[in-house]
Amino acid sequence: MTKPLIALACLTAFAVAGCKPEPAEPAAEAPAVAETAPAAVAITPTGAALSSHNAGFDMKGFAGTFGGTLPCASCPGIDTTLVLNPDGSYAISEAYQDEPGPAIEMDGTWTAEANGQRIRLDPNSKTEQDRLFAIASQQQITQLDPEGRAVESGLDYSLSRQPAD
Repeated sequence: MTKPLIALACLTAFAVAGCKPEPAEPAAEAPAVAETAPAAVAITPTGAALSSHNAGFDMKGFAGTFGGTLPCASCPGIDTTLVLNPDGSYAISEAYQDEPGPAIEMDGTWTAEANGQRIRLDPNSKTEQDRLFAIASQQQITQLDPEGRAVESGLDYSLSRQPAD
């Protein structure tokens, strides 16, 4: 009879010890964010339906065409047009200024993530890397680095909403 009681006592001790909260560790210092990066905000147009996987963000309402000139290491800039379709597909065109040849065209799917604060472009070509953009406002998105952080260069990585045709 004592063996079952000892086993029960040990199990109870382990269960109680497992429920004991861990001591709090000091919070790690957050990485610095570039001062030029606009604050990302969730956008929900009035009366718009909400997306099922990002409550508060309406992909159909946010869809549209964004354009601008992104920085380029080997040329004056990259003329960029990004079309975010309401069905979750996208197409992007990038023309390198002062360089011959046609614009580079890519397509794939886009999703909102981080509670509607950023957009992920997932290209159909799996040799290409996903691209991330912070949502600065209904009218502007800002390209992020591959880890989702603001690019710390002082250059303008934003694309602005273009008027509908």
